Amino acid sequence: MSLGRYDTYEKAQKAVDYLSDHEFPVQNVLIVGTDLKQLERVTGRLTRARVAVGGLVSGAWLGLFVGMIFALLDTSSAAGFGGVVVTVAFGAVFGLIWALIGYAITGGNRDFTSVTQVVATQYEVLVEHRFAQQARELLAKLDPMAAAQAQVDAAREAERQRLAGQTPPPQPPA
Repeated sequence: MSLGRYDTYEKAQKAVDYLSDHEFPVQNVLIVGTDLKQLERVTGRLTRARVAVGGLVSGAWLGLFVGMIFALLDTSSAAGFGGVVVTVAFGAVFGLIWALIGYAITGGNRDFTSVTQVVATQYEVLVEHRFAQQARELLAKLDPMAAAQAQVDAAREAERQRLAGQTPPPQPPA
């Protein structure tokens, strides 16, 4: 059951913290982000040179990883450091080629870099129904005005549901 909706996560967290401070069994509480929105922040232009450098660097890291594994596991040859350098070089070339191929395939449809995140615009605090009354009583002490508004909202919703379930009385013929 819903205990309330909050505009920020910090406000929802404050309500749950208040419940916890007053010995409420908070293991029965959920904070749920609602009204989700996806945000994409554009961080820069994507050019062929930038793609090439990114592919080169990521390929070199992969080559270093593979080279280190080979160097640790292959005790019979004396390749050692030279083998690691060669695998880093091959990895860099491989990464460069694949990054440029991938960029060419997109055909310039997405010539920018970005960071995407999903954010909630509201947070709802939920509790198991058997603890709802106790939680509401505690939260009423935290913010009496919000508790009164929540009661009004709950009464309006109950009335709306009650009216939605009724059929209007038949009208007498005119």
